Amino acid sequence: MENLKNKVAVVFAASGQVAGAVARGFAQHGATVYVSARKLEAAERLAGEINAAGGRAEAAKVDALDEAEIDAFIQKVVAENGRLDMVFNGIGTYYKDAGSGTPTTMATFEQFLLPLQRICGSQFLTSRIAARYMIQTGSRGTLLQFSASIARSKTPNMAGFAAACAAIEALTRVMAAEFGPHGIKSICISSGALLETNKMQEMITDFSAAMGISREEMTARYTRFDIQSTLPTLQMLGETAAFLVSGNGTAFNSHIVDFDCGKLNIL
Repeated sequence: MENLKNKVAVVFAASGQVAGAVARGFAQHGATVYVSARKLEAAERLAGEINAAGGRAEAAKVDALDEAEIDAFIQKVVAENGRLDMVFNGIGTYYKDAGSGTPTTMATFEQFLLPLQRICGSQFLTSRIAARYMIQTGSRGTLLQFSASIARSKTPNMAGFAAACAAIEALTRVMAAEFGPHGIKSICISSGALLETNKMQEMITDFSAAMGISREEMTARYTRFDIQSTLPTLQMLGETAAFLVSGNGTAFNSHIVDFDCGKLNIL
């Protein structure tokens, strides 16, 4: 299917597995995808994979926390295509730097602020700059945010990361209201634990060692509230993202879309 044929997409932080999955999903549905990362080699590898599979992708070196670089990159994309249809930012942070797993009484102020500045701050920068160009070109595009379900669950020792995810979801609603009159949608995918990712496997290894339990027991803690036995995957994430930004996803705007196959502990 080519639900995104003739559409132009920009993906930031494309060196990560999440952003890579979304970029592949966009490309598989017909979009031209501009992928960027702080390390050009990583973006080039992803673009090469997409092109080898029959898609259309270009790579660029962009720091998703540098406003000038973001602006120059999107300006180039718009100059080459005359439009911008969707933007996704998969930026993350090293969980220990963000104080994840550290009691709130022990986490430093810097650890608390880091995910707010890095994760939410980057989403703010890339989305508002993209919206500016969408308005200028009359592109009725989609700003696709990304957060984690911890924003609405009750998990100890994750103050900074949970606050950042909740802030991203609030930002999504604000932008939907603000940019809606220009025909621009704002949606947020709120993901549960993607157990196949390297980051999750690293956390499971470290947390199980710290708690003195097996990796299997630690893994089970992430799935104990599952409604079904089906687990979300990166491929499913890419397909979900492609649907939400397509014409078929028109009904979704300002929504926080739970991507977890159903959880009993998510509000």
